[in-house]
Amino acid sequence: MTAALPDVSRTDTAAVHGHLEWVGMQGIDLPIPVNEPECRREVHARVDTQVDLPVPDAKGIHVSRLYRLLDTLSEEGALAPDRLKDLLGRMIESHRDCATRNARIRIAFELLIRRPALVTEGLSGWKSYPVRIDAALLGDVYRCRVEVKVGYSSTCPCSAALSRQVVERGFLDAFGAHDSVSPADVAGWLRQNASMATPHSQRSEARVTVELPDSAPRMGLMDLIDRVEAAVGTPLQTAVKRADEQAFAALNGQNLMFVEDAARRIEAALGDYRQPQVRVWHVESLHPHDAVAWSSPAR
Repeated sequence: MTAALPDVSRTDTAAVHGHLEWVGMQGIDLPIPVNEPECRREVHARVDTQVDLPVPDAKGIHVSRLYRLLDTLSEEGALAPDRLKDLLGRMIESHRDCATRNARIRIAFELLIRRPALVTEGLSGWKSYPVRIDAALLGDVYRCRVEVKVGYSSTCPCSAALSRQVVERGFLDAFGAHDSVSPADVAGWLRQNASMATPHSQRSEARVTVELPDSAPRMGLMDLIDRVEAAVGTPLQTAVKRADEQAFAALNGQNLMFVEDAARRIEAALGDYRQPQVRVWHVESLHPHDAVAWSSPAR
């Protein structure tokens, strides 16, 4: 059907010669199946993919070939590192006439997971976790890295100490002249005054990137997300009743952390992953700027 149609990428040569490191497409919409313990469904992904063009006078690559190969991601089973390696190899093979040696792909989507409330039985809500996967096959060297973003709450240890001092002074002002105070009087005073100063808390975010083995049969996204949430201890909640809100307040009060604490906790929790990188933001409620920390240990 296309025998009589022109194909300038084959018949023409480039007016200006030069090697191009990457050529391809960006922002392709694809439904991609994922297989995670709490999420076995298709996700709406945005995909970028490119190959190299080392032939200096080649007019261009064959984007239709790349697109058709990308489309197999929605048809041949759940997303996994070994599948991506195979796909990149087929992309390179499809461009042998361009002397292509390298290929890469970036896949971004949001993993929507139902999470239970802290204490209320049967109550749950949906929580979205942004995911980005970067895979590249450079000659014979394959690399697959996955990034997840995890939201959590953080309460400042310094602010908590300053708040406790205010409450302490208030208590001494109220009862310092008394030789003894009944538990009922103390409880009544605390009920009215324990929050005369409160530490500042903020919504925070951890971005964690790890490298996956090329033979891995699955992405392991929920394993990674759960590891991060357990490390910080106060992941963001979805559906809550008052009992859940109280439990969350107690978690925060017993889980004070600077941005440095959060980064170190997460780093320690990723000890068995390859090349972990941790980036943490505490979106300050005290300041108009954020507190940040990075960790990228050499392993």
